Amino acid sequence: MQVTLIAYTPDPELVIAAAARLSASPSSTTKIMEKMSPQRVDSLLAHLLASGHLSPFEHASFTLAIDGISRATSHQLVRHRIASYTQQSQRYVPFTQFHYVTPETIASDPELLVRYQQAVAAAHQLYSQMLDAGIPAEDARFILPNAAATSLVMTMNARELMHVCAQRLCLRAQWEIVQLFEKVKIEVQKVAPRIGAELKPKCYHMGYCDEQESCGLMPTLG
Repeated sequence: MQVTLIAYTPDPELVIAAAARLSASPSSTTKIMEKMSPQRVDSLLAHLLASGHLSPFEHASFTLAIDGISRATSHQLVRHRIASYTQQSQRYVPFTQFHYVTPETIASDPELLVRYQQAVAAAHQLYSQMLDAGIPAEDARFILPNAAATSLVMTMNARELMHVCAQRLCLRAQWEIVQLFEKVKIEVQKVAPRIGAELKPKCYHMGYCDEQESCGLMPTLG
């Protein structure tokens, strides 16, 4: 799996702070931005987060190239609807070379790993045979497994990114999507460290675990 930040709002934290400051200032946004020090930006973002005033965070967005995740995980990802996605198409892209994801639980069992690899290879072989027989790729793809690797571009604003990370960095989330957002966090921290610091499981914000069973980070209310 590879995650790369390919575009983002310039000075994202300054933009968020200036937008928040504008709501109670007679100055223009550009003048506010010229006068705000990094310390003031950090202080204002901390205040916004503490007060739950999160709408200014929607003014900063991040675009990430995501490669090598399974279709099982991409199907989970696109359930987060306040975002934009463009995904490699199995309808138009013929997969002459087939890449797939193997869960560690399967990889750690030698006998099952061999059977898993054989099953995936057999599915791809039939897929290729159907393409050779003139079956459209949009139909031949029906045989491809959830393990099939995919690539996509995702754009998400900072507010939604904090919300998604609160859900998907929870250690009770599926392992692959946890890994995905761990890498997203690393990329965002490079250009927006204050926002990056807020990309963490929901239990850190709540102070308890709201799942039926805790992973151990925080106790449940029950």
